[in-house]
Amino acid sequence: MPYPDFFVAPMRRELTDLGVRELRTPDEVDAAVTGTSGTLMIIVNSVCGCAAGKARPGVALALRNATRPDVVASVFAGFDVEATDRARGYFAGYRPSSPSIALLRDGKLVYMLERTSIENRDALAIAGELTAAFEKFCRAPVA
Repeated sequence: MPYPDFFVAPMRRELTDLGVRELRTPDEVDAAVTGTSGTLMIIVNSVCGCAAGKARPGVALALRNATRPDVVASVFAGFDVEATDRARGYFAGYRPSSPSIALLRDGKLVYMLERTSIENRDALAIAGELTAAFEKFCRAPVA
């Protein structure tokens, strides 16, 4: 049974306040993956402590970088269950984990940050890891 909306609303808002687009249904996930030209970052959000204290703050810091994904979206594990399952279907070769952060370029997975690489780091280290991935896989901004 999914978490109640009032319970996850503040955790969702941490990302939507940064401009992250929520993907609530499998169709929305498919549209984001197939309709994004360039780089799409999908954050698998979660209620766990490592999402609250590490992943979401790390994403917030990384999104300050000049080079960043063309589209940033999220699904919420344990709440938008079908959307989360669909997103994970695009993360071939990786076991389901939450939180996690994927970069897809033209619909193909090019980078994955799994829970095992989040839970043992702080937000600054996660931001550094994401920023390095942005620099490698995302287009530089036009001056």
